[in-house]
Amino acid sequence: MSWLIEHDDVGEGWIRRCIAFGEYFVAEREGERAGFLRFSLFWGKIPYMDMIRVLPSHQRAGIGTALFRAWESAMIEEGARHLMTSSEWAEAGPQAWHRRNGFKAAGSIDLRIVQPSPEIFFLKDISDARRR
Repeated sequence: MSWLIEHDDVGEGWIRRCIAFGEYFVAEREGERAGFLRFSLFWGKIPYMDMIRVLPSHQRAGIGTALFRAWESAMIEEGARHLMTSSEWAEAGPQAWHRRNGFKAAGSIDLRIVQPSPEIFFLKDISDARRR
């Protein structure tokens, strides 16, 4: 847990809650922790990727995609039909990554009371994935 406290930007209480609910995937590379994916359930129903972070020394090695694929597979096994995520409107890199991984823009909300640009939401339909 101390590694997550050091590398995630939410408080310790939220980290404990997410651990208790099994809402973290943590990646290791060459024996050390390299990144994590934290999720929750939007409206208590739709798996929502809250944060995916790969440490700079491990970026561009496929770790983020591996974390995403592991999470996606777990959500398919649990019977989810859609996945959801978001990024700030001004974050072209993360948006391109979401699109490469099958997400489509679904709308935005102006949250400039807490961040510099609106948040764009993405959805991915995985309803056919269990049939493959």
